[in-house]
Amino acid sequence: MPRRTQLLAAGAALTALVAAALLLPVPGPAALRAWADGAGPVAPLLLLAGYAVLTVAPIPRTVFSLAAGLLLGNALGIAVAMTATAISAALGFLLARALGRDLVAKYLRRPAVRTVDERLAGGGALAVASLRLIPVIPFAPLSYCCGLSSVRPRPYLAGTVVGSLPGTAAVVLLGDALTGGTPPALLICYAAFALAGAAGLYRAVRPVGSRPARGNPCHHKDRRHGDPRRRLTATAALRPLHSAAGAPGTRATNPNSCGQLGEEQPSSTPVT
Repeated sequence: MPRRTQLLAAGAALTALVAAALLLPVPGPAALRAWADGAGPVAPLLLLAGYAVLTVAPIPRTVFSLAAGLLLGNALGIAVAMTATAISAALGFLLARALGRDLVAKYLRRPAVRTVDERLAGGGALAVASLRLIPVIPFAPLSYCCGLSSVRPRPYLAGTVVGSLPGTAAVVLLGDALTGGTPPALLICYAAFALAGAAGLYRAVRPVGSRPARGNPCHHKDRRHGDPRRRLTATAALRPLHSAAGAPGTRATNPNSCGQLGEEQPSSTPVT
């Protein structure tokens, strides 16, 4: 088909959609809520099935969460949305692990990839929940990445539910507010979720060497008196040469002492 014909067909289809939106009767939010109430348990079951299956693909969950709040209200909408979110996350995780784990296994031997995989797996539920709290990270691709990594299923699901709850609840409440209320300040909520997710992610995956040591009785004194090697080097430089030979009356330095670094201890050489 020529390019000019394709452009004409696309323009005609767009014109038809705009005309249908302007001329055909479109039900309002209140009418949609009344229809869902009249449908009984069929409406939440259909929404649950569509939400859980379709969001396995990279389709934004926001539309389905808005629909849950618009059609089902606050409590039932949040329950349906979170159940569908857990099912969708589990399906995406298992699908990626079953089909793609072998394909990326050779790349896990690379140091950079192995480090990221170990940090994510070591962070467990906290790392997954922190990533889910950040709104700009897509839901389905993150499910695929976790399935390809070494994260275990239980921490992954727990972190997904905990991390997805605040944002999902906020969108459901917005959908419910469309029936006749003031929408909540979602931008403030999303900013708070992003900050909390970034903080939790840093805490989960930060290097082990940057964490303060615990249970070290010399930790406080080491920070106060500086590097022990420098103090011992300075002490050795100032000590007379005959003292190093064990002359009577000299003092030896005990580098393993837990007292002040560089502190001199009495020598065991008997004085004649």
